[in-house]
Amino acid sequence: MEAKFISYRKESYSEIETIIRSIEHLDYMNKRRTVRDFSSKPIPKQIIENIIMAASTAPSGAHKQPWTFCVVTNPELKSKIKAAAEEEEYESYNGRMPKDWLEDLSYLGTDWHKPFLENAPALIIVFKKSYDLINGQKRNNYYVTESVGLACGFLLEAIHYCGLVALTHTPSPMNFLIKLLERPENEKPFLLIPIGYPAENTMVPDLKRKVENEVIKFFK
Repeated sequence: MEAKFISYRKESYSEIETIIRSIEHLDYMNKRRTVRDFSSKPIPKQIIENIIMAASTAPSGAHKQPWTFCVVTNPELKSKIKAAAEEEEYESYNGRMPKDWLEDLSYLGTDWHKPFLENAPALIIVFKKSYDLINGQKRNNYYVTESVGLACGFLLEAIHYCGLVALTHTPSPMNFLIKLLERPENEKPFLLIPIGYPAENTMVPDLKRKVENEVIKFFK
């Protein structure tokens, strides 16, 4: 099949304007934090739809867009997800995680209890599709993990842009989500993201992000 191309133009700015925009964007993104304390305030459905569609603009291998975003707001289903996740997390904190992993987590004060899975007004569960099913036939997808990872990054920025907060949660294993959400055989859970507004007295760890010379290497 021959590719069809259309004209594309992207606005550009002067060097000074671009520097200013890059500084402003860095400052804006540096305010993003992972949050575990959520308000019960509901999120309008349109907002959730728009942030997910923003995430779906991410690049993907062969433009296959190998993702499904499941949104859970039903309290009963959130409760079931919490119970199943805590069961897996209990096993992780009590035998699966090696000692150094537990030590690295200790200063964050986390444990197997995950109340945010019920407290957050919405859960977005991102599934990756290693292949598509078209008329009962399998069609391979490419660079699936990389593509879905990019979409999740776009999703987190969209959440932040809308004044919401989120938590990236990966109970392991996550196969219970396939059963609870009745997903097809070609979908596997990738990331569980509670989203919402921050609780009134939200606290976050006093973390320091790595500086330029720790994350950037220039080759001239």
